[in-house]
Order: sequence, then C-alpha cells, then structure tokens
Amino acid sequence: MSGFMATFGLWLSVFFTLSIFSFLYKDNPFYKLSEQIFVGLSAAYWLVYLYYSVMVPNLFNKLFTDFKGNLILLIPTALGLMMLLRLIPKTQWLSRYPIAIMIGTSAGINMVRYAKTDLLGQISATMINPFASDNVITVIGNILLIAGTICGVYFFYFSKKQEGIRAVPSKLGIWFLMISFGASFGYTVMARISLLIGRLEFLLKDWLHIIK
Repeated sequence: MSGFMATFGLWLSVFFTLSIFSFLYKDNPFYKLSEQIFVGLSAAYWLVYLYYSVMVPNLFNKLFTDFKGNLILLIPTALGLMMLLRLIPKTQWLSRYPIAIMIGTSAGINMVRYAKTDLLGQISATMINPFASDNVITVIGNILLIAGTICGVYFFYFSKKQEGIRAVPSKLGIWFLMISFGASFGYTVMARISLLIGRLEFLLKDWLHIIK
C-alpha cells in the first residue's frame, strides 16, 4: 500500500508540475485547476498552522487557564470575529474597523522598525573612514559606497533645477540606482531559477530517471 501511495504521489506531483508549466504555452484548464488547488491548499495549511501555533497558545489556553487575568484578549477576539462578518453582505461594513486598525498599527510599527533598521542603519553604514583599511579593494568599495549614497540621495533633490555642474551628481545617482536595482532584480531572478531547477531535477531524476 505504501508503494502504491508513493507512486500515486509521484504521478500527482508530475501532473501538477506539468500543468503549471503548460501556462508557458497559453492559459488552459489544467493550469487553472492546478492554480486553484495550490491556492486552496496553501490557505488551508496556513489556517490550520495559525490556529494551532498562534490562536491556541496565545488565546484559548490563556482564557481557559486565567480568564479574568486575560480579559484584554477579548478585544482582539472581537476584532477577529468582526473580520469574518465580511462574508455576510449586510454586516460586511463592520469588517472595515478591524481592517483599518490592523493596517494603521502595522504601518506605524513598520515605520519605526524600518527607520531604525534600514534608514539609520544605512546612514551609519556610510559614516566610515574609507581609507581605514590597507586593502585597495576595500578602500575603493568604501568610496563607491559613500559616493553612491550621496549621489543617489541627491537625485531626489527637486527643490532646485539640476542643470550644469549640479546635474553631474544626479546623473551619477541614476547610474548607482540602476546598478542597485539591476542587482536586486538579478538576485530575484536567480532565486526563481533555483526553483525551476528544482522542478526540472524532480522531473528528470525522480520521474524519468534520466539523471542520477
């Protein structure tokens, strides 16, 4: 029975993999079926995961063990139930309040977090002595780091028209920004290519046994 289930799981994986790849030709029912199943399974998985890893230890266990000491937890419980009212047309307007609270608090927390980690971290990273190292490569890298940061920030200075000599740092900033964006995009593409390689390895190794 275990051998049958393993074979069935293998062919099922092959079917869904090829169905997803079929989108490269054109949109078709096999791709739509695989897409909907993947989205549904992902939603179900995260629902069960969040229930047992977040709601049970942080809400239900605390309320059952010490209800009076954790009355404050009834507020997020009520807000969570109000979000589910979006499924009912007549009461979906009530879901706007918890969504607004969630978006507002998330934006405030992330703003402070990014200000500390990204903004202040990047500013402090550029406040270095570029000639502190004896390595020529390190010195050149430090100079490019400082120059790129200054020119990149200067590119977004729109209070005065950038022309003549004042346009030089702005043009350099464009080059630094394009190189940075290109490197980030290349990193993202390589990450996706690694997923593609994993699927191709599955097809050629586990299914067709062409490679070892």
